[in-house]
Amino acid sequence: MLLCTLLNLTTRSACVKLVSLRKSLHVFSSWETRRVFTESYRCLLLPHLHRNLALMAESEPVPVQVGEKRGCPENEEDDTPSKKPRVESDHENGGPPHRDEEGEGEPEGEASDGEEDGETFADMMKHGLTELDVGILKYVSDHEGFSGILKERYSDFVVHEINKQGKIVHLDDLSIPAEAEEAPEAEQQPKESDVLTEEQKKQLSELQLFKNKEGNVSIEVMDDTKEKRTLVHKAIKTQFPGLETKTEEKEGRKFIVAYHAAGKKALAAPRKHFWPKNRGSFCHFVLYKENKDTMDAINVLSKFLRLRPNMFSYMGTKDKRAITVQEIAVHKITAERLAHLNKCLMNLKLGNFSYKNHPLKLGELQGNHFTVVIRNISGTDEQVHQAMTSLRQTGFINYYGMQRFGTTAVPTQQVGRAILKNDWNEVVDLILKPRPGAEKEFLVRCREEWAKTQDPEAALKKLPNKRCVEGQLLRGLSMYGKKNIVSAFGLIPRNNRLMYIHSYQSVVWNTMVSRRIDAFGLKAVEGDLVLRGTTAHVLSAEEAEAHTIHDIVMPLPGFDVIYPTHHVGKGYRELLSVDGLDIDNMRHKVKDYSLAGAYRRIIIRPSDVSWEVIQYDDPRISLVHTDFEKLESKPAPVFNKEGKHRALRMEFSLPPSTYATMAIREVLKLDTSIKKQTQLNTTWFN
Repeated sequence: MLLCTLLNLTTRSACVKLVSLRKSLHVFSSWETRRVFTESYRCLLLPHLHRNLALMAESEPVPVQVGEKRGCPENEEDDTPSKKPRVESDHENGGPPHRDEEGEGEPEGEASDGEEDGETFADMMKHGLTELDVGILKYVSDHEGFSGILKERYSDFVVHEINKQGKIVHLDDLSIPAEAEEAPEAEQQPKESDVLTEEQKKQLSELQLFKNKEGNVSIEVMDDTKEKRTLVHKAIKTQFPGLETKTEEKEGRKFIVAYHAAGKKALAAPRKHFWPKNRGSFCHFVLYKENKDTMDAINVLSKFLRLRPNMFSYMGTKDKRAITVQEIAVHKITAERLAHLNKCLMNLKLGNFSYKNHPLKLGELQGNHFTVVIRNISGTDEQVHQAMTSLRQTGFINYYGMQRFGTTAVPTQQVGRAILKNDWNEVVDLILKPRPGAEKEFLVRCREEWAKTQDPEAALKKLPNKRCVEGQLLRGLSMYGKKNIVSAFGLIPRNNRLMYIHSYQSVVWNTMVSRRIDAFGLKAVEGDLVLRGTTAHVLSAEEAEAHTIHDIVMPLPGFDVIYPTHHVGKGYRELLSVDGLDIDNMRHKVKDYSLAGAYRRIIIRPSDVSWEVIQYDDPRISLVHTDFEKLESKPAPVFNKEGKHRALRMEFSLPPSTYATMAIREVLKLDTSIKKQTQLNTTWFN
């Protein structure tokens, strides 16, 4: 948001602004405001990385392959169907958004007076949403809140998946299972590892890591037989993922040339290799990743293995600005090939390999276990104890977090409401019209062109990246015309389209839950809903006495749900009516946009809650001992009891579709929105 305006500044004033932002980083308690600084720095001082920056929330992200040792083509948008069952099971990790800041580095610069710059920064952020705008109003505890910095380092937020057996997933074994080495005919043919000489392996390794300036490695086949050539081809592709081979003849001699796969060839279907019948068709493995979201990581793996991304399956997506550990499955790729990737990639590690006969499915996980560090806390030990005890005993309101609603001047729920009203001109206007606040310069030019000419082809030419939401919509309008907006809008990937209407459902749910807590507090009352199996049941006054607030659910609006019978439940009809929607007619002319509705618990009580207040001196050190550090036999962090900094390190487990940021909000009693955090930071700065 900030970076486009900054791009128009002179180099001198831009540097002054960056220095000023750097000075105020120590009070940032929002990962979003920190992202703005990082992206501004990269755009101004590292322009050659501009095309690799993630787009703002209103655009589809262009993944930055952080930590990858070779370049990859842009990845395709995942288009996994996302139908909503009657009992809500959104497969969200519950942490901060994927579109997060890239790294932790801060540019060096001289100090300067930042008063004017602080005001400008706040002015650019003033068009964002606050928690009040999306119905997040209440707390369940009465302890006094305190301040702290969340995600000062990405290693301050560690997520471990909880698999369907209820076990916390860890990366603790890099070995290859014995089944991966069992192959018939092994005694009849030389081993692949014996085919290549040590010198050839060295050359291929340098080529794989882009250290070979020639761009290829030629291996002469002395014993020229088809069988020998096949073995060499297979050895190179197995031991050096990401390399392709071909046979060439030079001056009557046969050579096998190894080179990097690229472009469409990288996405071509992999060659079929022998696969033992007694081996499961899917190789399951644990993926450990740092500062990269799940789809980015899978796209990196798919390029190296020459697979389409949909060959991988997983149970849920995980945060970007975090260290996360989760289970992944891939179809008919050996553990040996996967293990070789550990030599090629940074910030990604693969291990705990096993073969099974089934893939993974979205939603199969039981939840996620979080280890969160909040640095520079202001609360006393007693305040921390009260806050964490309340979180363990009572829990937090299960609000949809701020990342559900976008960070731009046009909230996603407004687009969702227009879709549900079948007002397609409004949909186009909300997505394409000029908007207040700063954003990328090419988007500003695109919006201005659209407002001036209403010509989709002319506006599309202003976009260097046609794969953002705006580009896809304009391409659709160019193909189908402005009188067939439904078809044009359909060119946006399905998940992105459904995001808008789910966002509207979410703001309605947040608002009604706030009203429910305000009206009845933390007890079950007559007219509340509870689930019996997957069916909602209305409580009588007598039944309410036997239930607690932890049993109560509230519906997301739809055609296949019932509503509470007390006056808060009746407020759903009034709220939708104000938005021009009929609660009795939630089926849409376009089937994809028909809302069945779902039920969601209003209070979540985390499990496995523990915490400690730690003191430290060096703000650069990690305060969590990660799986990878344990594998590397690195020592756990040592804390100085007399350290000048204090941090709260907490651990807890949450079920799927809950937001860890909402649990942290309950502890700190702080608004988690970028707008509010920016205002607070500017006040402190001045």
